[in-house]
Amino acid sequence: MSKNSCKCLKEKHYEIFFLNLANPLKMKIILLLRDKEMNVSKIVKELKTDQSKISHALKSLRECKLLLTKKSGKERIYYLNKKTIIPILKIIEKHVLCYCNEGCTRLNSSLNQDKTK
Repeated sequence: MSKNSCKCLKEKHYEIFFLNLANPLKMKIILLLRDKEMNVSKIVKELKTDQSKISHALKSLRECKLLLTKKSGKERIYYLNKKTIIPILKIIEKHVLCYCNEGCTRLNSSLNQDKTK
């Protein structure tokens, strides 16, 4: 495998990873599971979203190993990969608190305007 193909592979992995974090539903799931493990029914109830959408998002998050699962009887219990995603969330929070004050305020205003259109 050449250096260029390795570079492209890495770029694609970054893209997939950040697309997971950029998706509002996936981010809501990540934040929901930050404090406790849940099955799909509880996630659906908490987020008030169709199960098919939740299941699709969970599959994508599992494929990137942002979420892990364990069996409890017939249920699949979802939980965050604490070795990776929790430290990443802490870094993001620290960055936002330290560096995104004015810029994030403008971004938030822009996002709110887009929602009203």
